[in-house]
Amino acid sequence: MTLDINILSRSVFFLTACHLMQPLFASDAVDKVIFQPHPASYQTSLTGLSEVRAADGTTLALIHLPNNNAQQTVFYFHGNAEDLGDCLPVLKQLQSAGFAVLAFDYRGYGRSTGQPEEGNVYADTKVVLAHAKVNFGVTSERLLVVGRSLGGGPAVELAMREPVAGLILVSAFQSVARMAPGVKLAPDRFDNLTKIVHVRAPILIIHGTADEVVPFAQGQALFAAASEPKRAVWLEGVKHNNVFATASDRFLSELKNFAKNFPPGKEAPLRACFAGHEDSQANPLAHRTFRRFALRGSGGVWLDWLGADDLSATVGVI
Repeated sequence: MTLDINILSRSVFFLTACHLMQPLFASDAVDKVIFQPHPASYQTSLTGLSEVRAADGTTLALIHLPNNNAQQTVFYFHGNAEDLGDCLPVLKQLQSAGFAVLAFDYRGYGRSTGQPEEGNVYADTKVVLAHAKVNFGVTSERLLVVGRSLGGGPAVELAMREPVAGLILVSAFQSVARMAPGVKLAPDRFDNLTKIVHVRAPILIIHGTADEVVPFAQGQALFAAASEPKRAVWLEGVKHNNVFATASDRFLSELKNFAKNFPPGKEAPLRACFAGHEDSQANPLAHRTFRRFALRGSGGVWLDWLGADDLSATVGVI
């Protein structure tokens, strides 16, 4: 997907504006800095386009791209200064890769009405998901949640609250305040670093090492905070807005492998046993609920973690 210079400059503006904010900003002023929608890039004839109404009457534009052979649905949350029209090439690639696809425009973006703010992004996510469950047969357990940049916020929030199949973050930040050291936000916005600790779904984090908008260190910090099972893919020399333009094949390959290794399934309660320690204090993985996948071995059961070649653990069923 190719993004024009206006989208790039708006993304850079987001980072620059955060650094220029006064120590304490009013809530509405912060929202105006965080959210940078542009005029809708698409018409009502856009492939797969429909709409749903929030409880307050706000119109939310959404896309659903079905796939009769799909085992999972990708719920895609786009970045700042983007809308569904900008993302359609990526959404179609995901559909062609074997997934059904769901996405929507935040308030004020594309053909969605209203004014965007963190709280209504989360609330509208619930509205769209509820609509998709009723009308498209989507289930949380078969949902791969993908969040790019700003979209990492609602993606992490959803994965923290729903039993999704997996969370995938692309060029995501830790939080708005952590993007601008020294700026005091009361409260912080999109605190992904704090929330990702509570995500129990498998996690895939993708970030360009040359990201000039969301520094590479932000992706590294999210990966460090995330619980197993997790995998990191660092794209050497890739910037913020050219992940899909320069590494779409790698992205799709990683996503398909991730989905294959963590297929939708019933969560099995397993207790990890390391060096004879079975209590939760000696072993932080004890008493955790692990997603069922690839159990093998003899004389015991082995649990294989994707992306952690040095970690295999003997487990006992509770």
